[in-house]
Amino acid sequence: RAHVSRDERPQGDRGPVTPGETERRPSARRAGDADTRPPDDAEVIALLERGDIEVLGLLPRASNFTFLARVRDGNEQTLAVYKPRSGEAPLWDFEEGTLAAREVAAFVVAEALGWPWVPPTVLRDGPHGPGSVQRFVAFDQDQHYLTMRNERPDEFRRIALFDLVANNADRKSGHCLLAEDGRIFVVDHGVCFHEQPKLRTVIWDFVGEPIPEDLRNDLGALQRNLAAEPFRGRLERLLTSAEIDAMARRVTGLLTSGRFPEPGPGRPYPWPVV
Repeated sequence: RAHVSRDERPQGDRGPVTPGETERRPSARRAGDADTRPPDDAEVIALLERGDIEVLGLLPRASNFTFLARVRDGNEQTLAVYKPRSGEAPLWDFEEGTLAAREVAAFVVAEALGWPWVPPTVLRDGPHGPGSVQRFVAFDQDQHYLTMRNERPDEFRRIALFDLVANNADRKSGHCLLAEDGRIFVVDHGVCFHEQPKLRTVIWDFVGEPIPEDLRNDLGALQRNLAAEPFRGRLERLLTSAEIDAMARRVTGLLTSGRFPEPGPGRPYPWPVV
């Protein structure tokens, strides 16, 4: 198959907002549990890892084959977005078959930082082979970064920093979504973590601003984790050592400058922007 760049592939909206059935989520965690994940995340991850996957349909107009699926284990079930490696369109600048693992790495890094909200994502086998399986979150189809930027700047500072850390090559406005509970979450991280500078994002509002102290502290904690086990070993199952080292250098650069950087050389925006 011919290799094409990310921006030459077809784009579209994110498909259905609600799949038309009620999700039965795992039971809530008890207060005081030692697990530091947000409530329910540990149970959701366990369900995504062990449950049976039933493909419900192909989400329309996605760049790669992307399926809406139901993951069920006994009386527990959740809707999920399943992206099999076999459905990944080849890219000239990303190794073939690695996009699913990068989706999971984005969840792992966001979880370590404590922001932004990336829905629980695992790497596992499925009906169309191995791929990423991410909890589906119902969202408001009319809301995205460009409609929310003025009202939620602190949340988008975190997203902008995350994209700098992850070297996100495709942060479109429509990848920042508003959940039904009012929280902002981010999706579509298959083209992150390249060794070479690839950042293309719509979020350049904060160029030159000092990075807030609490976010610098979170970056410092990530910097230490990237050099130590077990966190580094967890990422090495998803990314190459060179990609992890490059991420560590990006974190160090942010901590050294203490500011949101200007765009680098080349086109800094994705296309289309939404």
